[in-house]
Amino acid sequence: MRVIHIMTLDKLPTGQSGVIAAVGGEGALRCRLLDMGLIPGTMVTVRKTAPMGDPIELWLRGYALTLRKADAERIELEGSV
Repeated sequence: MRVIHIMTLDKLPTGQSGVIAAVGGEGALRCRLLDMGLIPGTMVTVRKTAPMGDPIELWLRGYALTLRKADAERIELEGSV
């Protein structure tokens, strides 16, 4: 039996990966996140976290992206357990 759990990107530990399930937010913020390549179905890995925990560096689609935790909270990931 396959169990799917959902978590937000800001909760993903350093070195772990997940697949984007949904991108929240409204208007310009949501469009900006989608334009940066954070679209559903994309595999994303947390590479680094700043000493105070914000921002986080991600690896997706062959490039590194730095994102504020407040923005990462709007991105839901899915994974199987």
